[in-house]
Amino acid sequence: MEQEFVQILKSRLGDENHKKLMKINNQEVHKFIAKFVELCNPAKVFICTDSDEDIQYIKDAAIRDKGEASLANPNHTVHFDGYYDQARDKQKTKFLLPKGVDLGPEINAMDRDDGLKEIYSIMKNILEGHELFVKFFCLGPRNSEFTITCVQLTDSAYVAHSEDLLYRQGYEEFVSLGEKAQFFKFVHSQGETEEAGLDLQVSKNKDKRRVYIDLTDEVIYSANTQYGGNTIGLKKLAMRLAINRASKEGWLTEHMFITGVNGPEGRVSYFMGAYPSMCGKTSTAMIEGERIVGDDIAYLRNINGNVHAVNVEKGIFGIIEGINSTDDHLQWKALHSDNELIFSNVLVTPDKKVYWNGKDGDCPQKGHNHSGEWFLGKKDSDGKDITPSHKNARFTLDMKILDNYDSIMEDPKGVLIRGVIYGGRDSDTWVPVEEAFDWAHGIISKGAGLESETTAATLGKEGVRVFNPMSNLDFLSIPIGRYVQNNLDFGRGLSSAPKVFSVNYFLKDSEGNWLNHKNDKRIWLKWMELRVNGDADAIRTPTGFIPKYEDLKRLFRETYDKEYLKEDYIKQFTIRVPENLAKINRLIEIYKTRVLDTPDIVFKVLEDQRGMLEKTRAELGDYISPYDL
Repeated sequence: MEQEFVQILKSRLGDENHKKLMKINNQEVHKFIAKFVELCNPAKVFICTDSDEDIQYIKDAAIRDKGEASLANPNHTVHFDGYYDQARDKQKTKFLLPKGVDLGPEINAMDRDDGLKEIYSIMKNILEGHELFVKFFCLGPRNSEFTITCVQLTDSAYVAHSEDLLYRQGYEEFVSLGEKAQFFKFVHSQGETEEAGLDLQVSKNKDKRRVYIDLTDEVIYSANTQYGGNTIGLKKLAMRLAINRASKEGWLTEHMFITGVNGPEGRVSYFMGAYPSMCGKTSTAMIEGERIVGDDIAYLRNINGNVHAVNVEKGIFGIIEGINSTDDHLQWKALHSDNELIFSNVLVTPDKKVYWNGKDGDCPQKGHNHSGEWFLGKKDSDGKDITPSHKNARFTLDMKILDNYDSIMEDPKGVLIRGVIYGGRDSDTWVPVEEAFDWAHGIISKGAGLESETTAATLGKEGVRVFNPMSNLDFLSIPIGRYVQNNLDFGRGLSSAPKVFSVNYFLKDSEGNWLNHKNDKRIWLKWMELRVNGDADAIRTPTGFIPKYEDLKRLFRETYDKEYLKEDYIKQFTIRVPENLAKINRLIEIYKTRVLDTPDIVFKVLEDQRGMLEKTRAELGDYISPYDL
């Protein structure tokens, strides 16, 4: 077999590309590439190093191969996905598990042998006539104990170009590590393509779209799709591999941003936060005046008894819907800069500029988007209006172009984490900000207890609470109970555990009016920064510690020069006992019926909290003002 793969590489790569690959002294890398060159049968193979010339080759190929089109700004391009290829395909995204392995009923899986047989059949000769791009990357900073090396095989220069913006180059890391590299593997083909307008091509055979995750060999397979969530393998697909690896090795992979909050006298304290979609995660990471280290995925390690974390990525694949100059100044400025940007599934106007839903200014009357030639009032085959941009339209950029970029992101040691935040969309239960009693209480009642209400825009029915522990349910590659236990065990190994907080930006009064302003989240962060440094007192409640009015009043004045009224404080921080008890009952039922391996401590913590709530209600009633505690 060894002689066979050596011969495949020599005959299929050509002298220059073969020479580049042979600089990496790792037979597993060579075998992996040879195996899928033989199976997928590309017309040409390009081995990409970290050089500017090779990276430019990928950018040029994205235009040449019609994965991207040029825009009026020479540093901006646009990409379209097929009309029905606009999001992660949850149904066709499956774990391939050996017989006898079960991840639980919440996780989509199939027999590994059957899955490999099917995906190999789909990928047989799928690259005929296509060029295969072989890319090398690092997840996390280079030359770090956090680093995970990756090899990406793809025939989409758009995917390769996106990953060049989103991830650190890794060819030289592979050269340096040689046989020591333990790497993640990604195999992607967009498959047969068809015209989509603007001379762009999109994947055609959506019935053969597959995204399969093989935990045994740490391989991701993706076929007949272009949408980034299905194809940019180093993102949420690699996250699944990393969660599995971390579980075995005693560290954590989390769906979290990392932000630096500026405190008094030049102090900076770093926080991590996990929020489900549409709950304010990106807007929190991007708060003007603070520092962004990462917006999506983080690795956590115990270093000398403290939590250190890194941003797995170096760029942002962000939702563009609704970004405007008033509410999103930092992103707006970046999207109107001359820096390198990829827009996807937005509207391209006749003068080759872009428009997205919610952008400043009047909506254009015509242009091209993911549906082809577009005009105002255009409808799809179901009679639904086709908006100028898709609601999941995206932008891709390198974080260095952001004004609040924090260069500590590249520190191989990561950043010291002082606080962990969990936030969901909750109209009637959680107060705007609260600190847990300790690590275990925070992980269970706030992290493992995370729920988020749906919006009418997403599911057509508003207010349905969706269980989403640590905002990571869609990406777990281990059973939920083990995932919760791993978080608890991680905290027990720390000599100085971060404080754990919950936030809720969506609290309403009995008439349905918002009790928080969208900018208040910065005040909650400022209070958390004071708490982790011992500079603010708090009020103990049955569910955790809440701020004192005087501290928030001062922070509003110092931060926004705004008066914070006592009556607003009371409305926001009243403890709603019936709603909190209902939440505990829901969680106990979920962990008894949907999570079969729930650690006993989960029920103990929830029962203890129920007891404290019932005791306080007997003394003070159903709705308790912070001034009564």
